[in-house]
Amino acid sequence: MHWLLLKLEKSLKIVIMRITFYGQSCLGIQVNDTQVLVDPFITGNELSKDKINIKELKADYILLTHAHQDHTLDAEEIAKNTGAVIVSNFEIANHYEEKGIEVHPMNHGGSWDFEFGRVKYVNAIHTSSFANGKYGGQPGGFVIEGEHKNIYIAGDTALTMDMKLIPARTKLDLAILPIGDNFTMGVEDAIIASDFVECDKILGCHYDTFGYIEIDHEEAKRKFYEKGKDLMLLEIGESIEL
Repeated sequence: MHWLLLKLEKSLKIVIMRITFYGQSCLGIQVNDTQVLVDPFITGNELSKDKINIKELKADYILLTHAHQDHTLDAEEIAKNTGAVIVSNFEIANHYEEKGIEVHPMNHGGSWDFEFGRVKYVNAIHTSSFANGKYGGQPGGFVIEGEHKNIYIAGDTALTMDMKLIPARTKLDLAILPIGDNFTMGVEDAIIASDFVECDKILGCHYDTFGYIEIDHEEAKRKFYEKGKDLMLLEIGESIEL
């Protein structure tokens, strides 16, 4: 009887995935009691540094798509403050392991079951080096398969045919795509990317932080809407739930 009650309790458990936007490409992903931080760049971001206190952020894991400073600037401090495990490619993981931080190295095509879901490190087309020029491995993105919801974090990337491989394995509930152009895809290519990954619900990132990537918000939303898609552009600190 006790076993049956535990099984029923588990089946009725509500799994919440809450995603919070911290500016640029930085996201907080809460899956029940587990806190995941993605690409923390806050103290160097003029749009977020006075709104978000990194000392107050909680993190059990920090996912880094690549080594550029606008994705890694605050990773070391937050990891040391929280004890978070840094998850990234082999070279980035080694970089942080040398600093005494617990890491989980991955590489393209590989998956691992974490407590918040199954994570796959997928291809991205970009560059990857630390601020001092140190090699940061090949850039990537993450597909997170949760208990009930699946998301794709593209990272900084151009439009690539590799995106078509994602829906062959995973039905997505949300695609998180860069839309700022110049350094990554712009709006038009991000729309095509959403077709490739077969997901019409998109959270935009990597825009407005610098002059090169400023966008017209209403025009971007309109272009997605005209293709039957929902583009969400969150305010810094704003959250959505899946």
